[in-house]
Amino acid sequence: MARTMLILALCVLPALVSASRPMAKPFVLEGHVYCDTCRAGYETSATTPIAGAMVKLECKDRKTQELLYSIGGTTDSKGKYEIKVREDHGSQLCDVMLVSSPQSNCASVDSGRDRSRVILTGNNGISSYKRFANSMGFLMDEPLSGCKKLLQQYEQEED
Repeated sequence: MARTMLILALCVLPALVSASRPMAKPFVLEGHVYCDTCRAGYETSATTPIAGAMVKLECKDRKTQELLYSIGGTTDSKGKYEIKVREDHGSQLCDVMLVSSPQSNCASVDSGRDRSRVILTGNNGISSYKRFANSMGFLMDEPLSGCKKLLQQYEQEED
């Protein structure tokens, strides 16, 4: 019995210790936030990046939906953000989501483009520590003047 407990302790204890330590090399989550200037619901050539937009990453327990991890980020002048995550969240559901836009005329969240699911684990066959989130966007209050013509170009079908 004592031998079994000793073997169990030697096998399980190191796993528990390494699971609770921060990773030596963190995951780097990258994404992009834009202003949908034509209110198209997708990115167009008229779409502009939003500098200074706030985003947050939340990881929740798969069963209870209890919030276990949360960290924020801000976009740079090109509308890109980078969030470093020092823990593996393989057993959790992680979403990056929009928080706020600094542009008062482009601050309405585009539903359906307001969050992105991300995989933050090293146990999935991806060798890189970089993770990419889908682009997220805000809607401009009023579409720009040239948007009608632009959207017509997107709708044209080629034979």
